[in-house]
Amino acid sequence: MDIFEKCAKATEYESGLKESGYYFFFRKLESPQDSEVVVNGKRVVMIGSNNYLGLTNHPRVKEAALKAIEKYGSGCAGSRFLNGNLEIHEELEKKLARFFRKEAALVFATGYQTNLGAIPALVGRNDVAIIDRYDHASIIDGCRLSFGQVKKYRHNDMKDLERVLEGTKDKDKLIIVDGIFSMEGDIADLPDIVRLSKAYGARVMVDDAHGVGVLGNGGRGTAEHFGLENEVDLIMGTYSKSLAAIGGFIAGPSEVINWIKHLGRSMIFSASLPPSLVASVIAALDIVEEQPELRARLWRNTHKMLRGYKTLGYDTGTSETPIIPILIKDTMKTYQMCKLLFENGVFVNPVISPAVPPGRELLRTSYMATHTEEQLDKVLAAFEKVGRQLGVI
Repeated sequence: MDIFEKCAKATEYESGLKESGYYFFFRKLESPQDSEVVVNGKRVVMIGSNNYLGLTNHPRVKEAALKAIEKYGSGCAGSRFLNGNLEIHEELEKKLARFFRKEAALVFATGYQTNLGAIPALVGRNDVAIIDRYDHASIIDGCRLSFGQVKKYRHNDMKDLERVLEGTKDKDKLIIVDGIFSMEGDIADLPDIVRLSKAYGARVMVDDAHGVGVLGNGGRGTAEHFGLENEVDLIMGTYSKSLAAIGGFIAGPSEVINWIKHLGRSMIFSASLPPSLVASVIAALDIVEEQPELRARLWRNTHKMLRGYKTLGYDTGTSETPIIPILIKDTMKTYQMCKLLFENGVFVNPVISPAVPPGRELLRTSYMATHTEEQLDKVLAAFEKVGRQLGVI
């Protein structure tokens, strides 16, 4: 047997998808990430991005990045642990800690690396990580790198969470949950999670990648949304959604953050975040605080699209956020819809097994504060035309 044999089979499958026009991955964008993008020379409405507040092309964000390059150069040439710790990294950490009302924060090079570093640092050999079955892949992989036990509970099922907690009463426990689930668009039942964590002596970490900038009066995410900022122990997030860059952070008690800072291997053994990106995040955080009207527009657009899809007869599952899945429940029709929607001027993401369970194939749509009424009406018209054409509605 040849270890490379599986690669050839995968390439054959990929070639077949490309020949049939159903390969929708690594699509090449020729314009900024905005409410409209250019793909292969065609301008389309973008409803497949996590750019919720539309800040990736904001003049203040771009200006901040350019100024940081002028002052610090293009990179750090090493890990923060040794030679790559710039003053601007620490400035961002102070800003994040203040924004999320925590004692301290720690910056990582990516959101993925944040979970890969923080979870194994905290969950040791005799500990238990408890996760929702729909948690993000980075949480799952972070748990795999730990030496602790990993227990899963059914999605947003508090009775099942209590069952898991009951079975681990004699262990130190960390419940790790997405604030907003990235495929379903629903929100974690954080009030009951916090209640159960206190009853069973567990700590709570919220991965709020999709909640930051979106939920809460101040855009501080799921904990603020439920009034639980003082009850959630750790808040983890990314910059690649509302904060217009790339990178990640974790915020919480200073002693815990300091522990992760000295044991988080994904930070210690990775080069530090480039200064241009750090400056972009600082500028984006300022905009989030100064312009709540962006969040208001985002939610107006979200409610418009939820109503629109339901009126057309689409199944949007349990979504209550700017992530709106359109459940197709058939792989080929999901691909067909994606292709026809693109032909009608709409960029959308197809999601099939194993990213979702078989029989739950969907189109993942997501919305921005900067989408116009005209753009959203165009999207709904395309979904009506294509849905009727394929007999989905």
